[in-house]
Amino acid sequence: MNLFQLSLSYLRRRWLTTVLNVLLLALGLATIVVLLLFDHQLEETRTRNAAGIDLVVGASGSPMQLILSSIFHIDAPTGNIPLAEAERIQQNRMVKEAIPLALGDSYQGYRIVGTTAAYPAHYGAELEAGQWWGANGTLVIGSRVAAEAGLALGDTVVSMHGLGERGMAHGEMPLVIVGQMARTGTVLDRLILTSVETVWAVHGDHGDEDNEGDHGDEDDHQEEAADEHGHAAAPAVRPAGPPRPGAPAPQGRQLTALLIKYASPIAAAMLPRFVDSIDVLQAAAPAREMTRLFSLLGIGVEAIRAFAFILIFAAALGVFIALYNALKARRYDLAVMRALGATRAQLLQHVLLEGLLLAGIGGLLGLALGHGAMAWLAATVAQAEQMELTGWVWVEGEGLVLVLALGVGLLATLIPALQAYRTDIAHTLARG
Repeated sequence: MNLFQLSLSYLRRRWLTTVLNVLLLALGLATIVVLLLFDHQLEETRTRNAAGIDLVVGASGSPMQLILSSIFHIDAPTGNIPLAEAERIQQNRMVKEAIPLALGDSYQGYRIVGTTAAYPAHYGAELEAGQWWGANGTLVIGSRVAAEAGLALGDTVVSMHGLGERGMAHGEMPLVIVGQMARTGTVLDRLILTSVETVWAVHGDHGDEDNEGDHGDEDDHQEEAADEHGHAAAPAVRPAGPPRPGAPAPQGRQLTALLIKYASPIAAAMLPRFVDSIDVLQAAAPAREMTRLFSLLGIGVEAIRAFAFILIFAAALGVFIALYNALKARRYDLAVMRALGATRAQLLQHVLLEGLLLAGIGGLLGLALGHGAMAWLAATVAQAEQMELTGWVWVEGEGLVLVLALGVGLLATLIPALQAYRTDIAHTLARG
């Protein structure tokens, strides 16, 4: 007697009840799988992109917004900081390294970042083709930018003011792509990098030439423009590198943020206070802000996890009721099986196998639904895509989801299985 085929035939016979119980269990398990994938990938993203950055200095505002915009590039910057104030921070003896960032422009939604060679070096980026940016007006693109925007070496692009796909075009200064970075698995993959001098030149500041010429265009760029959401945009970004020795810094040059590495452990206590003492600046520690973000997300995650366990409990109850009712309906069949030579242990195994088959199918379907749901979220939610979320990874803990499913099935069938084990042949056959 093949118990597996027998159990499967009983499930097919009650196909509607079987499908409903499997779906209920699968939905609960899929919810847990989505949470596992989200937690794991969010932590990985935080670790990859924030590693080695002790402090972010930017314009006064929300510390969380400063971290999200400067490290993860998924929010609008809090504003710009004067070059003179940025230099004060860079020259502080508690600072080992300060990587400048100049934000404010984009191309087809991909952010253009004015920075120095230290920025790609921080993430260990290497070139897949071409060379690093050099003269003003040259760009290096990330791997995702190249793949999704269809850009290649030698292509000319026109940057747009703002971080969306619509904005004022800086058509007076086209930019040329001279390099493409290999995939790093970090935020660099979806960025376009250039020098701070290029970003500041795009906005009308041409260094020494402007010192001798008319500054009327510069004043025009200081006016605020409406962004794609209808809100007033920040003044045009005017980043720059340090001026030549003995040369005064042109008025109006600004940076958006500085990514700081501490020179010593004591800097962690003293440097943020020094930065916060400057009216126009704020200091934000990535570790502290991301911990706060995770604690805020944790409330929602715990609520969703609780809902998932309610679904699983409901599924276990459904399996129990279905098998219990099915057992009562086929007591006569079980008695006939005993009369034909089936042992009590075989009847016990038969009913347990039904529950485990239900749970196993539900568990596999739950894993598939969970990965599919995460892939759908990553493809349709812009923020999820920017955080490098995907449904096509296997994370530690998913094996326990299958174990949980089988455990639920085993517990749900335990009482019906014991009743089958105790089937009284003579009494059941006599009743018919």
